[in-house]
Amino acid sequence: MRLWVWNAVVLLWLVGESPVSAHPLRRYLGLDRVNAELAGRVLDFTHNHGADHRIWSAALCQKRDLYVYVPPGFDPSKQYPLMIWLHGHAQDEFIFLRDVIVPLDRAIACGKLPPVIIAAPDGSIQGRDCLLNATSSFLNSEAGRYEDYLMVDVWNFLMAKFPIRSERDAHAIVGVSLGGGAAYNKAIKYSQKIRHVAGIFPALNLRWQDCHGRYRANFDPDCWGWRTDFAHRGTVLARYYGIPIRMRSLINPLFTRRNPETLPSIIRNNPAEMLDLYEVSPGLLDMYVCYGGKDEFNIDAQIESFLYVARRRDLKVDVAYDPKGHHTRATARGFLPGIIDWLRPRLEPYAP
Repeated sequence: MRLWVWNAVVLLWLVGESPVSAHPLRRYLGLDRVNAELAGRVLDFTHNHGADHRIWSAALCQKRDLYVYVPPGFDPSKQYPLMIWLHGHAQDEFIFLRDVIVPLDRAIACGKLPPVIIAAPDGSIQGRDCLLNATSSFLNSEAGRYEDYLMVDVWNFLMAKFPIRSERDAHAIVGVSLGGGAAYNKAIKYSQKIRHVAGIFPALNLRWQDCHGRYRANFDPDCWGWRTDFAHRGTVLARYYGIPIRMRSLINPLFTRRNPETLPSIIRNNPAEMLDLYEVSPGLLDMYVCYGGKDEFNIDAQIESFLYVARRRDLKVDVAYDPKGHHTRATARGFLPGIIDWLRPRLEPYAP
C-alpha cells in the first residue's frame, strides 16, 4: 500500500472514521434506527439512506447532503434557536449520526439544553465517502465555493424551510478540529448572523510556529513566528504511533502549490489573525474552546496563541482544557457536556 494511503487509513482509524467505504456502515446505521433512539428526530436531506433528498447548492452547482434535527415536541408554528454543527477532516455529515446527535438529543430531552434545531452539512470536497477525501474547511478556495454553499445555500434553505428565530443571539455554530476552525472563521465573518461559537480542538492559528520555525513547539509569546511557506507540503503536522501526517493531506486541493494567493488567502481565513482583520470587539461574540494537552496536531499551541491575541483585544474566551486529552473521538465526546452547559443559558431565552 502506498505510504500516503496508509497514512490516511491510520488517521481515519484513530480519529474514528471507518477506514473502509462508509456505505455499508450507512446501511447498517440506518436513519430509522437512529431516530428510534431519539426523543426528537433527524430529517434526511441526504443520499445516504436510499432515496436522494439532497439540497441544491447554487454555489457548487451540485446537490449536497444535509441532516437537520428537530427537537422533541417540535411545533412548526413556534420558532426555535439554531445550531450548525461542522465536521472535521476526513469526515462528512454522517459523523453527526454516529457521535453527535444522541448526546445532544438526550440533553434536550432532560432539559440540559433548550429545544433547538440543529443542522449538519456535508463539507467534504467530493460530497461522498470521506476516506482519502479532503475536507473543504467550508472555505471558498480553488476546490470550490464551500463558504458560499454553507452561509448562503444551506443558511437560506434552513431559514426558508424551518421556523428559526431571526436574531443572531439565537444562532450558534459548533465544530470539531478543522470544522472548529471553520466555525470560528464563520462566526467572525458573519457576526451579523451568529453570536455563539464553540470549537473542540479547533484549528485557530494555521500559521503558528515558534521564532525558530518549529511548528511543533509549545506556545511561547516571547518566541513567536508566523508560517509563510505552504509550498513545502511534506511538513509533518502530527504523528500517530509513528505514522507521519503531512501538510499536503490537509491543504490539498484547497490551494495549489504555486498559487501566489495561497498565503494571503490563509491569512485572511486564519482565526488568530481574523480577530484583528475584522476588528472583533469585546461582546461581539460568545466564544468557547476545548482542547487537550496531548493533541497530536499541536492544536494546543494554535489555541493558546489565539487566546493570547484575544486577550490583547480584551476578548473573553471560555476554555475547557484536558491535560491528558488527545486529538481523538474519545476526547471530543468528553468535551460535549461542557459545550451543552455553556450553550444552555445562551440559547434558552430564544427557545419556544
